[in-house]
Amino acid sequence: MFQLHGKTAVITGGGSGIGRAIARCFARQGAHVALLERDAPAGQAVVDEIAQAGGAAEAQACDMTDADAVRQCLDALVARRGGLDILVNNAGIAHIGNLTTTTGDDLDRIYQVNVKGVYHGMQAAVPHMAAAGRGVILNLASIASLVGIKDRFAYSMSKGAVLTMTLSVALDYIDQGIRCNCICPARVHTPFVDNFLRQNYPGQEQAVFQQLSQYQPIGRMAEPDEVAALALYLCSDEAAFITGAAYPIDGGVINLR
Repeated sequence: MFQLHGKTAVITGGGSGIGRAIARCFARQGAHVALLERDAPAGQAVVDEIAQAGGAAEAQACDMTDADAVRQCLDALVARRGGLDILVNNAGIAHIGNLTTTTGDDLDRIYQVNVKGVYHGMQAAVPHMAAAGRGVILNLASIASLVGIKDRFAYSMSKGAVLTMTLSVALDYIDQGIRCNCICPARVHTPFVDNFLRQNYPGQEQAVFQQLSQYQPIGRMAEPDEVAALALYLCSDEAAFITGAAYPIDGGVINLR
């Protein structure tokens, strides 16, 4: 079960955190993994990890805010590989602030990456999938798509858009064999979290980390590999009956807080 042998999977933002975990997981399950990563050295480092473990991967430097660059990357990949089976739209950035502290520039920056980036990925991938009559798209949304989170105005806006784009694509292309779902994680312990704590709470990292962990009723943050396991299921043939779904992986936040 959950094998991806013979499949080509594109993962955006695959150089660290959740994207890295998904890339490694998919490669272990037999997929040829292609990373689209703005940070080229980080993407290559993941490719090297996968290769050392016996998997198949490649990385392409790509800015997801650049529609032409994304399309060129995917077109070239399809030409080399003969098709595209899976797209995981993982690339994204965060922002802290409420309505009055979020500037127009803040909003535009989040929109360009978290909304337009996902749009560019799907717009470039869907024609190839539709031509083949099959394909799976998985978008990384957030519990912020489903519930209110304090001081996350711009980020919540963007992840709400990811959720509704997911539903639109699932409906519009269901007759062409394309499934589209999204994952809605609560806090996940990634290098981003550690860097955020170092920069904003010097000397208080451990205390604030515990506070952020306790936000989840289960008492901790998710690990990237746990998110990757859910991504694997939703992109595998075992999930062939699932489309237009938003899957929380939230440690009980939505229903138990």
